[in-house]
Amino acid sequence: MAVAATRILTPVSKADGSYHRPTELKAFDDTKSGVKGLVDAGITEIPRIFYQPPESNDSGHVSDETQIHIPMINLDHIGKTPLKRKYTVDRIREASEKFGFFQLINHGIPVSVLEEMKDGVRRFHEQETELKKQYYSRNLTKPLIYTSNFDLYSAPTTNWRDAFRYISVPSSHNPEDLPEICRGSSVLCRDILMDYSKRVMEIGKLVFELLSEALGLNPNYLNGVDCGEGLSLVCHYYPPCPQPNLAIGTSEHTDNSFITVLLQDHIGGLQIRHENNWVDIPPVAGALVVNIGDLMQLITNDKFRSVKHRVLANKEGPRVSVAGFFSPPVLSASKVYGPIKELVSEETPAIYRDTTIGEFNTQFHSKGIGTSTLQQFKLSQAHI
Repeated sequence: MAVAATRILTPVSKADGSYHRPTELKAFDDTKSGVKGLVDAGITEIPRIFYQPPESNDSGHVSDETQIHIPMINLDHIGKTPLKRKYTVDRIREASEKFGFFQLINHGIPVSVLEEMKDGVRRFHEQETELKKQYYSRNLTKPLIYTSNFDLYSAPTTNWRDAFRYISVPSSHNPEDLPEICRGSSVLCRDILMDYSKRVMEIGKLVFELLSEALGLNPNYLNGVDCGEGLSLVCHYYPPCPQPNLAIGTSEHTDNSFITVLLQDHIGGLQIRHENNWVDIPPVAGALVVNIGDLMQLITNDKFRSVKHRVLANKEGPRVSVAGFFSPPVLSASKVYGPIKELVSEETPAIYRDTTIGEFNTQFHSKGIGTSTLQQFKLSQAHI
């Protein structure tokens, strides 16, 4: 099916009136083979649906002389003395205000577990296409789906990546009911998926404690308002791209979560926007990357910043990553969030209006990746 699709999809070099993007998006979607299916079919030129003009790609890096490194937070320090905990909290506050990103080391997840998780993601995506197809879906309420570009029909550019998503918490399903592809010892093992999810949940709760302290609040504040009650793991697979300068792995965007905890492999490609420059976040063995999401920026009234980031396409690959999004579960759609009252005063009035999780997520998914969700909730635009 993917081979047939390569005959339907217009190559990027063909610029004539026959190209009809909606038709070609559907043709790509109908293969249920994702980007990997195109690569397996032997394409040497990207289809036009993936084309990102080089001028909009803005792929410049900061120079080596001014290379910026996001803070590295050593979690081994926090339980030793109050002074070391305060130092850690201060660094997290600075990172969350200045960069919106930081990396965690000595976080408690063994390297063996991290490697097993990455290997499992790779094996999942590299198994026979027919096995994956039965789980291909765009229904984001399902506990596990395999897809390519959740915003395929709404985003201006199709990203060079595939993914499967697993709703880890809250779990309304019996682990034994997970598809065989998540339970077999030869592919992504159910046990590693469950183990990694549990460990990331623990890290999330700790990070929310430290963020609460960084805001001058009770350590239990953010956990108490359910910031850590929903976790979805999105396991990305970026196949090697024949023309990486004309495509993008993941478009420039911010996350709609409270926080995201990212595990990335050795290949790299993640960049953040800092002071109008793109800054590389090179992989650090054993480290996890944490970034502030839109919901956290909203409830902290812009004290903590949700920063734009992207992933470059690369001839090297495949690249795999596992993004753990801490967001309220679907069942919490009616739950209301707004700027934390303790952070609002006459000097620092509320910037955003209150919103329900359902409204917030609907706005995010309707616009597609790369569009600003927060702008829609600023008080000056409350009528939107």
